[in-house]
Amino acid sequence: MAVITNALLAALGVTYRTDFKAGAAMAPEHWRQVATEIPSSAASNTYGWLGEMPGMREWIGDRVIKDLESHGYTITNKSYEATVGIKRTDIEDDAVGVYKPVMQELGRAAGMYPDELVFALLGNGETGLCYDGQYFFDADHPVAAGTVSNITAGAETPWYLLDCSRAIKPLIFQNRKNPKLISMTKENDEHVFTSNEFRYGVDSRCNAGFGFWQMAHKAKIALNEANFNTVYASMQSLKSDKDRPMGINPSLMVVPPSLRSAAMKIVAETNENAGANPNAKIVDVLVSPWL
Repeated sequence: MAVITNALLAALGVTYRTDFKAGAAMAPEHWRQVATEIPSSAASNTYGWLGEMPGMREWIGDRVIKDLESHGYTITNKSYEATVGIKRTDIEDDAVGVYKPVMQELGRAAGMYPDELVFALLGNGETGLCYDGQYFFDADHPVAAGTVSNITAGAETPWYLLDCSRAIKPLIFQNRKNPKLISMTKENDEHVFTSNEFRYGVDSRCNAGFGFWQMAHKAKIALNEANFNTVYASMQSLKSDKDRPMGINPSLMVVPPSLRSAAMKIVAETNENAGANPNAKIVDVLVSPWL
């Protein structure tokens, strides 16, 4: 039977933090493929520059200063947590090793949470506002004197085409505080006294938001070659307020698990007739359970 001392609890904390970090390293970070990480040092960040993407021009005469329009798009950080309890008797009975996978899974859950935030946001793009005051996926984004759509209406399971080839990606992951494992293990902590249980928890501060709608298209039509080509071409044809081609080239197709097979057929080396597929590897495919 182990005698619970401050030294024992300190050593246990080191062990569990190591397990937590190992679990976090197991977490896939698919969100990095679709979102730009922006550090935050306050309760929220305001992204005035989302109104304009810089572009080069021939230098004739004085420079033309590119004013970054203040659209006032703000992402407010939120707090997130997860907590586990370890019975005091388990520590006394040297049964602390059984919690190793629990701490690893806690780390993995913390590492995966940005995926859940970012892809859930993508899936809710028809009801979330972006910098121009329209829904991120909308049929009438204002461009110059007209409007442009980045959604194809229908009744089928949605799929998404994104241009993730640039420094600024379609979505934003705003990070205020990285996940950190903390403990409540003092002998005089109220919970330890009343419940005979030590607590270990993780907390973080972050949030996700929308970037440039021009880099994303939501399609609610059947995922087949013809529809893929139509959506792909529509994204490539986008122009700016100045009527210049934006150079959008979709690089990633994001689908829910139910469309994985259909998506892989689109980009396979050969088509259904064993002939060469003109869309072979034209985009990468990402399957997300959070859609």
